[in-house]
Amino acid sequence: MLYNGRVANQNLGDARKAKNDEFYTQYQDIEKEMNAYLDFDMDVFKNKSLLLPCDDPEWSNFTKYFAQNFERLGLKKLVSTSYAPNSKPASLNLQPSMFELESPQYDKSKSILNGKIFTLTKNSNHDDRIDVDDLEWRYLQGDGDFRSEEITQLRDEADVIITNPPFSLFRPFLSWIVQASKEFVIIGNMNAITYKEVFPLIRSNELWLGQSISSGDREFRVPDSYPLDAAGWRVDDKGNKFIRVKGVRWFTNPDHGRRHQPLPLMTAADNFRFSKHKEVQGIEYRTYDNYDAIEIPYTDAIPSDFKGYMGVPISFLDKYSPEQFDIVGLAAGNIRGLAGIPTKTGKDGPYLDGKLKYGRIMIKHKGT
Repeated sequence: MLYNGRVANQNLGDARKAKNDEFYTQYQDIEKEMNAYLDFDMDVFKNKSLLLPCDDPEWSNFTKYFAQNFERLGLKKLVSTSYAPNSKPASLNLQPSMFELESPQYDKSKSILNGKIFTLTKNSNHDDRIDVDDLEWRYLQGDGDFRSEEITQLRDEADVIITNPPFSLFRPFLSWIVQASKEFVIIGNMNAITYKEVFPLIRSNELWLGQSISSGDREFRVPDSYPLDAAGWRVDDKGNKFIRVKGVRWFTNPDHGRRHQPLPLMTAADNFRFSKHKEVQGIEYRTYDNYDAIEIPYTDAIPSDFKGYMGVPISFLDKYSPEQFDIVGLAAGNIRGLAGIPTKTGKDGPYLDGKLKYGRIMIKHKGT
């Protein structure tokens, strides 16, 4: 096994520039997140049709997970679609798999130009259970782009959309889902919180972060042809390539239990005396130069007895409970008009002593 232990966001930046979006989520990461919804509501997927766009079962663990658990989840229908090889970067040099080559449906020209659709609704091989072996497939009419009329029709027929979309297309992909008012569970980079297409949905409680990822990094499998020229990679004993990526989160709208767990807080006086953070301990909370709000450098330093506006780190959303706080807005240097409170100087973004701080979410205690 080969391994490079460093972890960096360079993988995301390099892949975004090259449009190498073939990052495949680990089975255990999918299972852990889905269990969060099932623990809160065991019937969350019952009698529902799931669409997994961008998910070829030959690579995708999303399709494998939902196919293997079709009966346990009580699914009505599972549909998975993939992109055509010619729609992906030429550097990936993708070739038809043995699964496709050995199928009676194999068509050389369609294999390159057309995406594939996999459908699961019934026990087709008569082995007394519905699972991954019962998937039926055919070529799509087009290349499988989610924005096509063909995939959009599948979106409209589905109840829930679940996938790891190409992160270079996260904004249009989320907009595509929201247009149809669908339930969804998708993976994206944490920086997406600050997107103008995303934050208003968070503020209005139409979108929130999933439960199972709140810190650290996650490992993704990449195609054999993916260049391992960035930090944080390994090759397993079977030659499979993996990279580690920081700052990923689940973006979702089905409910889960953590959303309703209040964040333990101390009073301002106790934070002043006992906080584990030197930036807070023994120091009064400071007011921004341009907002009537206090700076909170750490989520666990939010005072329980402050009744005004507070600017908290974006990572606050990992522990946000809508019963405990109201999200007022977003203050960031590259964002205009989303702070939710007026500026005193006309400047956007949170300033202290004339210096721009990292982006802050503006919050208040519920009912204050």
